[in-house]
Amino acid sequence: MSNIAVIGVQWGDEGKGKIVDRLSERADVVVRFQGGHNAGHTIVINNQIFKLSLLPSGVIRKDKISVIGNGVVFDPWAFISEKKKIEQQGITLTPQNLQISEVASLILPVHQVLDQAREKSADGANKIGTTGRGIGPAYEDKVGRRAVRVGDLAELETLKNKIAYLAEHYNPYLRYLSEPELDKDKLVSDLIAIAPKILPYTYRVFEQLNHAQRAGKRILFEGAQAVMLDVDHGTYPFVTSSNTVAGQAATGSGVGPTSIKNVLGIAKAYTTRVGEGPLPTELTDEIGKLLSERGQEFGVVTGRSRRLGWFDAVMVRQAIIIGGITSIALTKLDVLDGINDLKICVGYKLNGNVIKYFPMEISRQNKVEPIYEIINGWNKSTKGARSLNQLPTAAIKYIKRVEELIDSPITILSTSPAREDTIVIKDPFAG
Repeated sequence: MSNIAVIGVQWGDEGKGKIVDRLSERADVVVRFQGGHNAGHTIVINNQIFKLSLLPSGVIRKDKISVIGNGVVFDPWAFISEKKKIEQQGITLTPQNLQISEVASLILPVHQVLDQAREKSADGANKIGTTGRGIGPAYEDKVGRRAVRVGDLAELETLKNKIAYLAEHYNPYLRYLSEPELDKDKLVSDLIAIAPKILPYTYRVFEQLNHAQRAGKRILFEGAQAVMLDVDHGTYPFVTSSNTVAGQAATGSGVGPTSIKNVLGIAKAYTTRVGEGPLPTELTDEIGKLLSERGQEFGVVTGRSRRLGWFDAVMVRQAIIIGGITSIALTKLDVLDGINDLKICVGYKLNGNVIKYFPMEISRQNKVEPIYEIINGWNKSTKGARSLNQLPTAAIKYIKRVEELIDSPITILSTSPAREDTIVIKDPFAG
């Protein structure tokens, strides 16, 4: 068995899509195990750009099976829209190469209404910066045991009863928010109409994955967002609404934790985040602007500009520990080309003391001051490099220093968005 999980170790947008796409060449099954269509993955193949939100990155590989696991919250209308776009780009999706867990919870229009209304009414201090796509409210329904699940689309009476309960639950709150009440009859009708487009793809995913494992197939588990957005271990409350760590790969797909052999963490050579919340190494100067423009740091889903900072080794090392990560893929190395002095955060000052961990309390996270180590930059371009000997000595020194500080080997380097511009130092499937 050589199954691996891939997760981000910063605040998302680390380039997981490209790395998963590259690794999926050697995988048989690619499983998305958490999040919703608030995630964004960009894959560039022969100058063709694929932008995915809900679909696993494995769909680009036509000979793979892609799976949407039970840990995902599933918007059926977003699925149909994304499926149509990807098919227009020459990718064919059928029940033979795409499977959706029958117990994945649905994102409904009422969830989006609630998400957007809450964000609109929140003041500056309480604004989370969500995508407004209903992810959080859908997870609330899941843990509140009132979710409509994919398999319910095949059971009309169950569907009617669940929607009636949701209307009873939400309409008083919707009135309070001055939003239209949930029209249960219309929602049932809309779900009945879309059900035939969804149900052919539904499976007992746990069973399918068990068969794949017994047959010796390689499974690649693909996470969304990143460790520092984990609802337990991230910068709470400025986090997503699901667990993003590697342990969720098992829970969110229906396999045991012993099914996962290695965990590959994805980190940028610098740091970004979208939305509100702490970012200790944030750059607001000309260097930050330059890196943002070079790295095209705009959210795939929302188009919002990402905030940008120097590489934070303290935070990444903590994410590696929490995530059980066995190696790191470092992306966007080429964005640092030509910067004379590069900074890496190696600790924080907090209330006059030096600490070597990222505090969990938001009040303390906002007070930490980064302690930097300055590393010499390089003038030679690394863009498109495909082997270590194509990198300047200073770039290799930067990589080695990052390895030392995060206490984890860097086994993959990405030097452009293109699939081929990747340096694989050690194959994660090899252990």
